[in-house]
Amino acid sequence: MERNLAFRGWFYFRTGWATYFAFVVAAINALTVTYFLAVENYPTLNSIFPTFFHYVAIVGGLGVPLLVLVGYIHFKKSKSFKAEQDVLIETSPHIRRILVNTEILLPSYVKLLELVVKLSQNEKLSDDDMNQISTLKSELDEHIDKRQIK
Repeated sequence: MERNLAFRGWFYFRTGWATYFAFVVAAINALTVTYFLAVENYPTLNSIFPTFFHYVAIVGGLGVPLLVLVGYIHFKKSKSFKAEQDVLIETSPHIRRILVNTEILLPSYVKLLELVVKLSQNEKLSDDDMNQISTLKSELDEHIDKRQIK
């Protein structure tokens, strides 16, 4: 496997930035901006949130469970996550390879199980069984020869 340290480092940097650093900075920024530009300037909101700490506590107490619910709905109830996974499978050569290998191997496993059952019952393999084994071996050999990891 070819390893390009620069691109791997870039990927790890982007993941760390987008998932952790930017998330924390964006949350702090959103809370600060909304409090000091909106809440502080409106007496009604200022009476509900008398200090920045109160604002953070209340918004965090309501926002975190709400966002957990939204995340749950995204993964479990909406069609958007399925669409994201479909695109991931369509565009990732590694996942596509796993899918193709699985489609090739499942019939092989079924045939092997049938043969093991026959042999465990002391039955002899017929000429048809031997032909199927040869055909299956040829298909697997052809698949191995044609596959590309890249």
